[in-house]
Amino acid sequence: MPRRALAFAVLLALPLAASAAQWTLVNKVETPATTRDAARLPKGTPDSANLNRFGFYSDLAYDAKTGAWYALSDRGPGGGVIDYATRVQRLRIPYDANTGAIGQPVVEKTLLFTAEDGQPFNGLNPQLLNGDVAKLGLSFDPEGLAIGNGGHFYVADEYGPSVYEFTSSGHFIRAFATPENLLSRTAGGTADYVGGRPTIVHGRQDNRGFEGLTLTPSGKTLVGVLQDPLVDEGASNDGRRSRNLRVVAFDVASGRAIAQYPYQLDAIAEINARDAAVAPFSATNQGRSIGLSAIHALSETDFLVLERDNRGLGVEETPAPLHKRVYRISTAGATDVSAVSLAGSNTLPAGIAPVTKVPELDILAALRDAGARDIPEKLEGLAIGPRLADGRHLVLIGSDNDYSVTQTGAGEQFEVCVNRDTGERVSNVPLDGQCPSGLSRIPGTLLAFAVRF
Repeated sequence: MPRRALAFAVLLALPLAASAAQWTLVNKVETPATTRDAARLPKGTPDSANLNRFGFYSDLAYDAKTGAWYALSDRGPGGGVIDYATRVQRLRIPYDANTGAIGQPVVEKTLLFTAEDGQPFNGLNPQLLNGDVAKLGLSFDPEGLAIGNGGHFYVADEYGPSVYEFTSSGHFIRAFATPENLLSRTAGGTADYVGGRPTIVHGRQDNRGFEGLTLTPSGKTLVGVLQDPLVDEGASNDGRRSRNLRVVAFDVASGRAIAQYPYQLDAIAEINARDAAVAPFSATNQGRSIGLSAIHALSETDFLVLERDNRGLGVEETPAPLHKRVYRISTAGATDVSAVSLAGSNTLPAGIAPVTKVPELDILAALRDAGARDIPEKLEGLAIGPRLADGRHLVLIGSDNDYSVTQTGAGEQFEVCVNRDTGERVSNVPLDGQCPSGLSRIPGTLLAFAVRF
């Protein structure tokens, strides 16, 4: 059984400066891709429907009051092309209070996100669920998670992009007001929650909506991060070329956005220079293959963020990764760009100050120093957990393995099996079928760090 954590009521309130935090990678725990969660499948549902495979760490949150961890599952196996009730997992994660080493997580409870009428929010995209790209309805791709008073869940979604509040049982309470400039629109001003370039010319890029969410210690402000720049911002009015995405602050009481701050991603020239032997990123990878995956509040203005590339061990074969890092940022002194366009250039307009950004952790270096043979592609969850016996904190970083499932355009699904020594990959194994000898499904991964801030 895990040791119950002491209350973690006050995080950090230090001014941002050169980071003095010490991050020690304690251990890595992998959970098999076919682990089942605790959801009750509808009577008569065949197990091969794959509807209660454990969705891993699209985000992580720690509840200091109960000692429970919560893992957010995203839109389900199949990437939004199968019927899937979206959900959050309550986990028990055993840990050593002296070292911070963790054990295998155990799913204690699976909570489905449901609307006021009891219908589940669904991972299908709006076209498939509603027959209308302009109707969001119950289409939901949950990617960011925060826990509020009374155990309420605040969840950020990529489709909208949206921020919703749910009860501790997963029942819908309200939607926050998404700023108009973030909503995906066609040239005619029509909403389109499914299309990408060139259909979408305003708002968030397709599949690049809110990716992380956190609640500040006061409980008064939610802060979300877009994964990447807006579709029409940056050089050549092309978000794929831009370094500048938006950190969005919401007032919890009113449910309205109160600020948008520019965040500058690491430049691809700098990223490419880290290893000349690895295939470089192109100009259009800047604001598409590099992005933010998580945010965690340290104070009202200081945060940890997880910035990463889209390379590594995942359902698609990719080149070697170059960029998986944690930064400490501050919005103090940053310019509110809610009413400012960042189109036309990757250089911010005169007088516009981005959030300040200080390196905290090079995850790639930490894993390679520990002898890791492969690096998870989608490191997407980050949460500060209990205080350890020596005053350090347990910090977990988790990967989203996309359920180790791929699918055809018609929605037919297959297991992804990979040789983790050679990279050999097979993607034509029926669901719940056996991987060929020497190959295995892609696991969900938790990295445990002991951190002295």
